[in-house]
Amino acid sequence: MTYCVGLRLERGLVFMSDTRTNAGVDNFSKTRKMFQWGVPGERLITLMTAGNLATTQALVSMIEERVKAVSERDPSILHAPSMFQVARMVGRTLKEVIAQSAPVGQTGDSAFQATVILGGQIKGSAPTMFMVYPEGNFIEVTEETPFFQIGETKYGRPILVRAYDPEMAFEDAVKLLLVSFDSTVRSNLSVAPPFDLMVYETDSFAPLLERRIEAEDDVYQSISTGWGDALRTAFDQLPNFKL
Repeated sequence: MTYCVGLRLERGLVFMSDTRTNAGVDNFSKTRKMFQWGVPGERLITLMTAGNLATTQALVSMIEERVKAVSERDPSILHAPSMFQVARMVGRTLKEVIAQSAPVGQTGDSAFQATVILGGQIKGSAPTMFMVYPEGNFIEVTEETPFFQIGETKYGRPILVRAYDPEMAFEDAVKLLLVSFDSTVRSNLSVAPPFDLMVYETDSFAPLLERRIEAEDDVYQSISTGWGDALRTAFDQLPNFKL
């Protein structure tokens, strides 16, 4: 399975994805789920994938091919005039990949399904983020829905809902994501480090930070242990239920 999160902040965007893939309880491996394309000083586009690995790899490969060989038939995301148009291109491509892979009768709800988080900025507009579904349609982040999750979302969502603040610093946003990912790792074997992190600051059109966070990373281990201790302390301080 997978866990990926994209946050929109007032300062920019933060992306994090795990790297575990599995084909059974005893067959785990690692693969990258975060990808980027850009034009220096003009745009930066980031994609995170969840779902059938063959589908997501075909999606990324097709986008790569169209980036390298632009034509009217196969337009490139590096020439789209807006992030909305980029989302339309990615949605059409994802739908096309699923249709080509699936036997007759298979749909976006089949074993070939995939969902992606797409985010970035094109010069002249604000940074934004989209959730793109297997059917090719998509939704955009809003003030009411300022972050997206794909994959194993339920375990890491509570901390995001309670602690997210659009004005938070990038450092706090990364800490929040690490807590969310740690909660997911502890609850689901199909999600595991290393985690890929990318931080994007508005109007920079280049990553502010790109980093792979390994399981033994000192900061990650400190946050994991500290969060567990803090939860136990908070639990002990709650009033007892009277029997």
